Amino acid sequence: MIRSLTPDDFQQVIALGNRVHGAGYLDFESLEHIYQLGIKNNINAHFVAVMDAESAHLSPPITPDQIIGFRLTYAPDQWPIDQWCNPEKWPVTAENMCYFKCNTVAEAYRGQGIGSKLLQASIAAVKQQGASAGVSHLWKQSPNNSAVGYFTQAGGQLIKQHPNRWNQQQDGSDYLCVICGDDCHCTACEMVVVF
Repeated sequence: MIRSLTPDDFQQVIALGNRVHGAGYLDFESLEHIYQLGIKNNINAHFVAVMDAESAHLSPPITPDQIIGFRLTYAPDQWPIDQWCNPEKWPVTAENMCYFKCNTVAEAYRGQGIGSKLLQASIAAVKQQGASAGVSHLWKQSPNNSAVGYFTQAGGQLIKQHPNRWNQQQDGSDYLCVICGDDCHCTACEMVVVF
């Protein structure tokens, strides 16, 4: 089942995020900040995938109410555009652009359509918030380049590649790469999906 993220979910989301993306990826303070950036006009753009009767067919089986995936999304006109963004190349104005911060699915449940359902739920919410497109920075070095492939299948178009996007030694990035550490040379693919 896909449902809105609530503060009651923070502990499980933090644990899953840190397990998938590396220790320290999320903590209560950072997740609370992200959470606030995704709510606009009382509409929440963040979602979780949890075990319920509808998802009992998933393999391996899990306990009820266990979070197996989440999507964090910033509402349009509520997120900081930094040097890794190219709004002059976007097909819509910055005010109409949401930011897809993170899509995470537990390894055992990937390839079952959960990530796509989370994305579609966020798109439905941000459309109600006033967005007509969303931008994200996809990790090109993800296993089999799956992050870029997944976003491309969702209609994402490449805007620009950003080498060394998460290099803490060069720019003080807030993300510690699980492959490279603080001297990260991975590429972020800035991609936009219009809806």
